[in-house]
Amino acid sequence: MPLNAGIIVFPGSNCQRDCADAVRVVLGTEPIFFESAQPIPDAQLAELALIILPGGFSYGDYLRSGAIAKLAPVMPSVHSAAQRGVTVLGICNGFQILTESGLLPGALTHNASATQPNGFVCNRFEPLLIAQTHHPFTQCYSQGQQVVFPVAHGEGNYQAPEATLDELEANNQVLLRYARDLNGSARGIAGICNRQGNVVGLMPHPERNLWHRPELNDSGDGRRWFEGLLKALTSKNAVNV
Repeated sequence: MPLNAGIIVFPGSNCQRDCADAVRVVLGTEPIFFESAQPIPDAQLAELALIILPGGFSYGDYLRSGAIAKLAPVMPSVHSAAQRGVTVLGICNGFQILTESGLLPGALTHNASATQPNGFVCNRFEPLLIAQTHHPFTQCYSQGQQVVFPVAHGEGNYQAPEATLDELEANNQVLLRYARDLNGSARGIAGICNRQGNVVGLMPHPERNLWHRPELNDSGDGRRWFEGLLKALTSKNAVNV
């Protein structure tokens, strides 16, 4: 089965091209773009191995980031894919959409520790810690390894009830933590997955750091995020042959 990947484009998305680069360069396949205004056709949905909800400002971030996007006609297709085990990756605004739609627990709230007047943080690189390496997206890193991904968000402050946070920790659902207090996120959480492991959300942008270019201070740390997924999907396909 080919590693077909779909990228959902909402009004206000602006990171779909970066995500497409990651799909082309690392996964070696041409992504399919889907507009959020209509469901994904069943035939195409059945062939997808990966769905990405990219960063941006869906519907202008009115109400709350992701609160309108969760009602988009494409979202039942995303829910259906997630329920049957398709990998769903939400980056930045995509993470916000996943929490708003109930595919991931908790909520992303306004940044609590940003220095900018409007609370928006936008750093070329942000130090992060790999919280666990038992997940496809993190298996190409080392436990506790510090990596750097770019960040750009105004509502990246992850919050959840203490019981939910404890559950995330106990089930190894925390994938990434901030190495410093960037936005006030509970327990420094920067990225999580669902209990089954196939729905993943993170605020930093691995797709913006795919190449090791010392002259530009690019570490290429984001490439291994997608290489881990490629390894997992390739192994899964081999088993299913």
